[in-house]
Amino acid sequence: MSKTKPILKIVLPLLLGILLVWYSLSQISISTLVQYFKNANYLWIFLGVFLGILSHTSRAYRWLFMAEPLGYKPKLANSFMAVYSAYLINFTIPRAGEIARASILTNYENVPFEKGFGTIVAERVADTIMLLIIIAVALFLEFEFIFNFFVEKFRPQTLIIGLLILLLMIALILGFVKRSKSSFAIKIKSFINGLIEGALSIFKMKRKWSFIFHTVFIWMMYLLMFYVTTLSLPDLEGISLAPVLIGFILASFSIAATNGGIGSFPEAIVIAFLLFSLPEDPSRAFGWIMWSSQTIVIIILGGISLLYLPIYNRKKRAV
Repeated sequence: MSKTKPILKIVLPLLLGILLVWYSLSQISISTLVQYFKNANYLWIFLGVFLGILSHTSRAYRWLFMAEPLGYKPKLANSFMAVYSAYLINFTIPRAGEIARASILTNYENVPFEKGFGTIVAERVADTIMLLIIIAVALFLEFEFIFNFFVEKFRPQTLIIGLLILLLMIALILGFVKRSKSSFAIKIKSFINGLIEGALSIFKMKRKWSFIFHTVFIWMMYLLMFYVTTLSLPDLEGISLAPVLIGFILASFSIAATNGGIGSFPEAIVIAFLLFSLPEDPSRAFGWIMWSSQTIVIIILGGISLLYLPIYNRKKRAV
């Protein structure tokens, strides 16, 4: 069983990704998809790619603020290449990129693995908080739409009963987690405590405001990257903020579902855009254009990073 679990963690996301790719391509003909790619305005796609690179560069720079209190002054180039190497490796084994990134920093910047990995986990806490803020903003701005959507789908009585059941379940789960000593409850408590501790630790950093600025900047670039790429397809012209926010949120979660969001990314966008009655084919085509453009950049820059890291650091090793 102990050997089966790690294998399943690798195989299941890959199989799910393949299944979703098959499903997605069964919903739109290859010729139609190719036509969307041909007719797309690549000026907006390249701008989206540029914004993506800006966000990842900011992520690499942000990590320097976390290394400083530990007594290390890593080079931005090594941090940048570690970030792109991690993204590339995540396409092979989910979440292996974080371990690889910490290993790269250990090899080339002499940052102890456990400390480097700890800072990367703390980064994830900050990113989780930002995603939760974006979800809260989306819920606030689109409360009327979300409320009306559920009212149309369900009877008011059913909706009220459903909400009461949901609140009761949350109360029971929180009570269970608080009292229970099971491994599941401990994991939840550890996650919540880690989230709170990580958030508070940001304000104890020497350059906390720089860290917060870059965290906000990273996610603003992600959102802008998503939005400007929608402008590449005339069929999505005039898209409003609501589908952009919901599409971005679902797409963000889809990346964790399969290796690098393969298959799941386009379908998450289709689900989000259909809620706002946007046409299905352009929505699916946009999903593939968005995913493909960002993936190509990760493959190129990630591959170059993995090859160039030992060359860039050769002089340092020779000393």
